[in-house]
Formats: sequence, structure tokens, C-alpha cells
Amino acid sequence: MPKKKVCSFCGRGENEVKLLITGVDGYICENCAQQAYEIVESTGVMHQQNAGEKFALKKVPKPMEIKEYLDEYIIGQDQAKRSMAVAVYNHYKRLQQPVSDDGVEIEKSNIIMVGSTGTGKTLLARTIAKLLDVPFTIVDATVFTEAGYVGEDVESILSRLLQVSDYNVEAAQRGIVFIDEIDAVGRARGKNANMNSNDERENTLNQLLTEMDGFGSNSGVIILAATNRADILDKALLRAGRFDRQIHVELPDLNERKEIFGVHLRPIKIDESVDAEFLARQTPGFSGADIANVCNEAALIAARNGKKFVQKEDFMNAVDRIVGGLEKRSKITTEEERKCIANHEAGHATLSWLLEHANPLVKVTIVPRGKALGAAWYLPEERQITTREQLQDEMCATLGGRAAEELVLGKISTGASNDLERVTKQAYAMVVYFGMSDKLPNLNYYDSTGQDWGFTKPYSEETAKLIDTEVQKIINEQYDRAKRILSENKEGHSKLAQVLLDREVIYSEDVEHIFGKRAWISRSQEILELQEKANGKNKENADKEAKADATMENVTDTPTEENKTGKIA
Repeated sequence: MPKKKVCSFCGRGENEVKLLITGVDGYICENCAQQAYEIVESTGVMHQQNAGEKFALKKVPKPMEIKEYLDEYIIGQDQAKRSMAVAVYNHYKRLQQPVSDDGVEIEKSNIIMVGSTGTGKTLLARTIAKLLDVPFTIVDATVFTEAGYVGEDVESILSRLLQVSDYNVEAAQRGIVFIDEIDAVGRARGKNANMNSNDERENTLNQLLTEMDGFGSNSGVIILAATNRADILDKALLRAGRFDRQIHVELPDLNERKEIFGVHLRPIKIDESVDAEFLARQTPGFSGADIANVCNEAALIAARNGKKFVQKEDFMNAVDRIVGGLEKRSKITTEEERKCIANHEAGHATLSWLLEHANPLVKVTIVPRGKALGAAWYLPEERQITTREQLQDEMCATLGGRAAEELVLGKISTGASNDLERVTKQAYAMVVYFGMSDKLPNLNYYDSTGQDWGFTKPYSEETAKLIDTEVQKIINEQYDRAKRILSENKEGHSKLAQVLLDREVIYSEDVEHIFGKRAWISRSQEILELQEKANGKNKENADKEAKADATMENVTDTPTEENKTGKIA
């Protein structure tokens, strides 16, 4: 008699169920199969298997392929992306190399990225992890030392990799750990030991160094770190096997800012008055994050004013608000104060327009903004090197406000305090750091190693007096020069001050209307013109190469007379 088919789990016969799955030694119905699936799903066993498949180390892309992938997500930073591509490729390629018989192992290295805030260090790390599809975790070094006690153990950063990889140890061993603001715990030990010492921080650094040494050459964990203070890091962090690869992530230059603006302007409705090139020139020293903030702020300003499109004026107001703060029209000023402020700002504007190496004017206002009673915005020249003549012109333009007060009003005010601070620091830098004084030429007293702790001076008291004399001489010369130029252009300066009093704001067009077109082309304009020529030349070369390729396709393999005789065609 044949055995009755029943479910081995619930005991129901084949007539009582819709489906009965036959196994080797038994049967299972559809209901029990569903319950079994739910049990397996709840245990997470399937997820662990999937995690292993997800983070399986695939073929390591070539450095050029990594660079091309980074180009899709990150604008500029070509040198940083090349260095990162090569370093990451070498690291993961090392893991796939067979162990040699002679016992020689390729030393592992980690990467530290140095750059200002907002330059894209975290984005670089995230993009690399996304490309390689490996476990990735971010740790802020400030959590190690919070409120004077150790906030988080260093070993916990490794456990985070396990969590990200769903506790797949093999996948976690190929992960990436990104430590942000590593200078919070990586400061050089032993400096100022008796002043503001932080034992917890030093202990944390010691633990971090020990953990990094624990990763042998066979370990696949790569540590990326970021800081904007590489000069204060402990030397032990930067030795071979630890953070021996430094990648500098610089602030975007003029052309890169133009591209970044182009990206952030795409989702915004703008009118024809908005020019990405002008905005790029208006925002020197801005990082990618700052540019994104400018675009967002401009859109908010336009929305508050009920505009359907974001205009050039909105972007200018956004830059003004970010750099100078909010306008304070409620601040009450007398007519005499307004006149003093107008002459002061007109003095800056006049000299910046008439001096070759001074930064050209963009906008001047006498409306209080932030802590300032007036403000002026210029187009700074992003120079790679600066000459003495350029520094002197900048100082002269900075002293133009104080000089205008003395010439027009016959008295000086406290409004020039910030200008005097900048000029004094600049003059001291010229004498002490750049060797640009007559009596102390070719001398530099700056300690770039950071070992001078501020307790001693590298020069005598006589030299200190000489430095003070030279600084005073430089400042007085430029102040007298500022007064002389303003006296020669007294009428133009007076007109400019009056326009400021009437309208409260002037632009470069107003200055050009009074003094005429500026006689010198700006460095930014020169760079843009050179870039356009280079792009045109590259396009021309590409067209020539395309024509050459088309010609080569039509060439037959018929040998020439010279080829027949053995000569090269």
C-alpha cells in the first residue's frame, strides 16, 4: 500500500492543501514553506549572505578610470583626484597580489587630505567608497575628546565597519574609515606641556597610533583623514605606514569656480543678467560649499521679493550678506557721520581705480552692514606670487579712507581702525617675512617648522627697533602717496562722495563714468582670455586629428617606390 503524502511539518494531507512540495525524505505544504521563509528572513542570515556579495571586491579600476569617475562628481581638484586615484589603486591592487616567496611585502599606506573647510575632502572619500563599493564609515575626531574626557574609544571606529558590512568580517577588512578633523587629537605632543595640557587627547593619539600599527601589510582597511591644520600634526602620524601620503585639496581657482557656479545655477530660474564668469570673479577664496550657499541665499532673496527669476542683484546681495552680514538700516547716523563715511569709502574707491595693482572696485555702500558703518567690495587679484610694488599699491588703497578724511574734513576718525590693522600686519610681513625693506633686505624670521613656541625671538632688540622703524617708514610713504593722489584727483573724489551721499551705493560703472575706463587689464580677465585661447587651440588640434584619422582610413596598403627599396615612407 503506497504511503500517504502528508506535510512533514503540519501533517495535512495533499487533499487539504493547495500545494505539496516533494523533498528527498518528506513533504512541505505552501503554508509551512511561507512560515519557514519568514523565519529565515527574520534571522538575518540571508542579509549576511547578500552583504558578502554586495561588498565583494571586484576588479580594481585603473587610476585613469578612477579619475574619470571622480570627474563626474567633483569639479576641479585635478591634482588631488590623480593622487587619490593612484593611491587607492595601489592599495587595493596590493590585496590581490600573491605573497612572494622571498617574504617581501608591499608596505601599506594611508592618506591624509589637507585643505580648507568646504573644499570637498569628505566628498572625495565618499565618491571613492561608492566607486569601489566597499564598506565606508565617517568618524569625527572631535568625539574622541568631548568636554575633557574621552568620548569614544578608538577601537569603536573599527566596529563601525562591521556594522556597515552587516558583520561580514571579510568585507569589513576591505573597508574605508574616514576620520574628519584629525587635528583635534593629532596635535603634536609635548608642546607647552605645562600650559593647557590635555592628557586625554594625548592618550587618544597614542591609542590611534597603536591601532594603526596593528593593521599589518595584509590588512585591507584604508584610513582616510582630513584636516586644515597639517602644520600642527604630530610627526609620528605622518611617518611611513601611517599617514605617509598627503593630498592637498585646494580652494577652487577662477575657472573652477565658474564651473561650480554652472552646476549650482542649473536648478535655479535665472534671467539673462546672471553671468557665471562675473560671479566667479566676485567670489575669490570661496569653496564649493560657499558657492552652493551663495546660490541658495540668492534664490531665497529673490523669493522673498516675489520675483519669478533670480537676478544678478540677488546674487550680489547674497554675497554681501554672507561676507558682510545683514544690512542695519535702523542704525541712526547723523549728517556729519554720513559725510565722513562717504568720503572715507570714496577714498578707497578712488585709489583702487587709479592704482595699477590695487583691486578694482565692484560696489561701495554707506548703509551699515554687520559691525561696519560702510563697506566696499573689490575684485581681488588671485596672484601666485606678489611683488613689492603690488603690496605697496594695495597698502596705498587701504590707507585711502584715512587720507580722504584728513584731506577733506581736516580730522580723522576711528573708522579706519580695521584698515590700519591690515596695513600694519602687511608692512610687518614685508619686513620680517618677505625681506622687502631697505635696511633688512633678504631676511626671513619666520619659523615654518612650528618649533618656535613663542618664547624667544630670532633677532636682537636692536633689530626689533630697526623693524619697527622700517614698518613705520613703509606705512608713512604709502600714506603720503595716498594723500598726493587724492589731492591730484580732488574733483573726481568729491563727485564720487556726493553720489554716495545721494544714492547710498555706487558700482564700478559710476566710478568709470567719473574717472574713465581703467587703464590696466585685470589678472582675472587675462587668465580668462588665456583659457579661452587654450580651449580654442585644443579644439583646433582635435579637428586636425579628426581630419588626419579620416585621411588615414583612406590610405591603401600599396607599397610606394621608396618602400620597395627599403626606405621608410
